Amino acid sequence: MKRSHSFMIAGMFGMTSMVYASDAVNAYAIDNFFLFICAVLVLFMQAGFALLESGLNSAKNTVNILFKNIIDLSAGALLFYIVGYSLMYPGEGNGILAFAGFGISSEPGEAGAGVLNPQVDWLFQVAFAATAATIVSGAVAGRMKFSAYLVYSVVLTGLIYPISGYWKWGGGWLDALGFYDFAGSLVVHALGGFGGLAGAIVLGPRLGRFKRNGGSRAMPGHSLTISTLGVFILWVGWYGFNPGSQLAIVGADNTNAVMLIAVNTTLAAAAGGVTAMILAWILFKKPDLSMALNGILAGLVGITANCDSVANGEAVIIGLVAGILVVLGILLLETLRIDDPVGAWPVHGLAGVWGGLATGIFGGFALLPQIIGSIVIPLWGFVTMYALFSLLRSFGLLRVTEKEEIRGLDISEHQEEAYAGFQIFTAE
Repeated sequence: MKRSHSFMIAGMFGMTSMVYASDAVNAYAIDNFFLFICAVLVLFMQAGFALLESGLNSAKNTVNILFKNIIDLSAGALLFYIVGYSLMYPGEGNGILAFAGFGISSEPGEAGAGVLNPQVDWLFQVAFAATAATIVSGAVAGRMKFSAYLVYSVVLTGLIYPISGYWKWGGGWLDALGFYDFAGSLVVHALGGFGGLAGAIVLGPRLGRFKRNGGSRAMPGHSLTISTLGVFILWVGWYGFNPGSQLAIVGADNTNAVMLIAVNTTLAAAAGGVTAMILAWILFKKPDLSMALNGILAGLVGITANCDSVANGEAVIIGLVAGILVVLGILLLETLRIDDPVGAWPVHGLAGVWGGLATGIFGGFALLPQIIGSIVIPLWGFVTMYALFSLLRSFGLLRVTEKEEIRGLDISEHQEEAYAGFQIFTAE
């Protein structure tokens, strides 16, 4: 072989290797940027929760609700950085509890498709942790001390959510069992929903919510406009929640999966909203906006576990059932005299369990592991939060006084007004 030909062949191999290297770097950049955008969308869901919850509650508690949503993300991010992430993703463990050390790695892996920088992976995961925490905010609105809520938020984000999250997403015992939850119908939503149920039970209802003779009084929120905007924001944010859980978009398989997930998410939300509206119309003889809003959210929760593994028509059925369940769940709480001002348990708890079961029914996964996971995770959330709230109550740290509740938590807890001039503020 002539030397000139050798140089030519060597050059061609060099160019080929550079092209492959360039492809790997580009794929790495695109996948990580995709996850970053999805993380931002999920973080933006905090704004949706804040608007939804404040709009469905009295104006005199608006600052308190907004503050709780702020602290869920702020304090939660710090706790998830210090211990939560390493509890949830320890790398190795005994299947029940493990810990990889404090903080997160700053060392990126070798560039390539599907390889995630640990920093953006943490950013995406902390958004999920904050979502799990903030679900409880609406269920305990109007009567819980802010200091007690801060304790709850830290415990759930730093310990309770990461431990059960490890059981599935960190490779723990539920994952080994074959339990499947793609984006968190149970790991995130049912955990928060049943934690909210525990809080509502331990706190007791708001003053005047239920009559002594067994009836109930409606306590409508101060702005369905704000709540509706919150639901639209949550719906949009869910396109980070579900499609982002694919964790990559480079390659035909990933791209096709992301598009299927996005469409299934849309169809389930739409079906949930329409079905809740129809059922409420039949039961109450009028179309009820708040029921339709909760139906949309229930459809989103129900499809979250299985959005990657069901067909479009099955997504519609999942959303349809979720819309029915949320209305029935709200009526059940009324019957049991449990005060959940925003319907956190029907939306996130009940629809979350349905999402886990629907994954076995429609998604092609074994039903028994789905049943086990759909019992264990909600039970974990309920029992741990019931214990925590009961402990706080035993020390007199849980609920505000009747005078403070009547006056409103904005003034009694924060000495601030969300709508200056609409309340008479007198410092004490």
